[in-house]
Amino acid sequence: MYKHILSVFILLSLLAFSVEAAPKKVDVAPTSESSQLQLVKINSATVTELAALSGVGEAKAQAIVEYRKVHGNFKSIDQLNEVKGIGEKLIEKNRASLSL
Repeated sequence: MYKHILSVFILLSLLAFSVEAAPKKVDVAPTSESSQLQLVKINSATVTELAALSGVGEAKAQAIVEYRKVHGNFKSIDQLNEVKGIGEKLIEKNRASLSL
């Protein structure tokens, strides 16, 4: 009986050490260029660059460029709200990607 208990104890001890020594899996986030945040400077961006924003197609991008030509550079990101077709929701969706 003593040998049986001792052998079970040794087996459990070895099992505990082998589990502890096993390498842990670490998740690593991708670091590709596409996953990095790209800022779009609304005062100098082209139609193509603006159209790449979420929810902004070629027509809205062209409207932003036309507004900029007529009224001059934007003073704030929120001023985009004055462009026809650009609303507050669209600005908020892209705010982290926008700069002056």
